[in-house]
Amino acid sequence: MSLSLSILIISSSMEEIKSVEQKKVGKNNKPRPWEVEPDMKRWEVEKKFDPAWNPTGMLEVSSFSRVYPRSREKHLLKRWPRVKSALKQHGVSCELNLAERYMTVSTTKKTRDPYIIVKARDLLRLLARSVPSRQALKILEDDMAYDIINIGHLARSKTLQEKFPITRFLFLGHKSSSLKALETSTNCFIRLQGNTVAAMGSFRGLKRLRIIVERCFVNGLSPLDVLKEMDAGTEKLHCSPNGFEEMDAEMNPYSYLPSARKNGGYMFPNFPFSLSRRF
Repeated sequence: MSLSLSILIISSSMEEIKSVEQKKVGKNNKPRPWEVEPDMKRWEVEKKFDPAWNPTGMLEVSSFSRVYPRSREKHLLKRWPRVKSALKQHGVSCELNLAERYMTVSTTKKTRDPYIIVKARDLLRLLARSVPSRQALKILEDDMAYDIINIGHLARSKTLQEKFPITRFLFLGHKSSSLKALETSTNCFIRLQGNTVAAMGSFRGLKRLRIIVERCFVNGLSPLDVLKEMDAGTEKLHCSPNGFEEMDAEMNPYSYLPSARKNGGYMFPNFPFSLSRRF
């Protein structure tokens, strides 16, 4: 009797699990594209914008303005014709106001791409963050993105705040050697300005760069040390086709616990290696 009862209980529990799984499948619980196609390239832009998709243009005028520091006035005044001609190709007008020190971009009747005004807004932000105009104009491309990382708030303890200038120097390296190595490994353009790091590159490279920058300034490490430990942690992941995506999932920059602090540093439990450091 006991055996038959256990078999009935197991069969009923299996039926309940199957019914729950069937309930979970719905219109909002569809499989992800990379689960259906494992060989899918997740970070590539499939199609670039074609002006034939929007022959009538924009219905309303959209505009954005950005204030720039006085130190950037000479550079912007010299490079503004190049910026103006590049935006004119996309049907966007721009204006440089020297009296009140701000830049403005707005759509025109010739604008076809509805997202180009957002790209033009990003261009103004990069120009105000001391990014060279030749490099900043690449943000108008479809497969180019940017990220501005605030490193000033990462030094939370008093010891890290005192050692922030040293950590900032370690991030640059001698004659910007560490910065160049970081640019080569992530394939991104990086510019350190004040308490922010401006970067341009692919979405995948920017994601990995943000993780590295946060590890450097939270734990007071050099980028070369973080890269060495990342290379040591990814040796096993090179065999799988989605090895870097798996490592990005493990290296979630927001997975630390406040209770896991140790002598002014942070312990990241989901990391394949520990980057906490004693100061």
